Amino acid sequence: MHDAHIASAFDRDLESIQALIMKMGGLVETAISDGAKALEMRDTELAGTVRKNDKLIDALEEQVATEVARVIAMRSPTAGDLRTVLSVLKISGNLERVGDYAKNMAKRTTVLSEMQPVNSTGASIRRMTKLVNVMMKDALDAYIQRDADLAADVRARDTEVDQMYNALFREFLTHMLEDPRNITPCMHLHFIAKNIERMGDHVTSIAEQVIYLVHGEVPEDERDKADSTSYVSTAG
Repeated sequence: MHDAHIASAFDRDLESIQALIMKMGGLVETAISDGAKALEMRDTELAGTVRKNDKLIDALEEQVATEVARVIAMRSPTAGDLRTVLSVLKISGNLERVGDYAKNMAKRTTVLSEMQPVNSTGASIRRMTKLVNVMMKDALDAYIQRDADLAADVRARDTEVDQMYNALFREFLTHMLEDPRNITPCMHLHFIAKNIERMGDHVTSIAEQVIYLVHGEVPEDERDKADSTSYVSTAG
């Protein structure tokens, strides 16, 4: 009976921590979409909001860490349960990094708003962030539902993010060659695109945590990376 009571208390603790993770995920999703919208619309006020709200994401990561430490100290979880608790730390760390990249996007937006716009690049970046945001939502859903198949699907989609980054890289080069005035803004935009590509990597890490939780091991196959910009694809 005592063990059942401990298990029940642990489950309640885990549920409250997972609620923090979902709250954190919601804030990060908003930061990504608002960051992309601010960039496209040259909205410095919205960019400022993204930067300010990053503090909320950081605070939630600290809260998750505190709760995890408390649960480990009070509940003495078994090996399997400990793995579940520690996965929360890794997921919150990945979410915090994605939030940082959204904040970086907002910082560059403030700088870019004072430069001449570069045609179509804002819309292209917004499409890329939308893809990452859908991956994020699915990765968090996979975590809550312990759905390894959905997590594997998220992991596979990161290749598409890499391909979009490659396409943007080539687009920036074209704009810079067409007009020297595009060089500085395109360098800022390239930095933003690389940040979004890194967001995809962190979302993929969340998906891999889910696969580890369900199967007890991360996928052995090396995930295909298509983010090399040392070549120019002849396709399309």
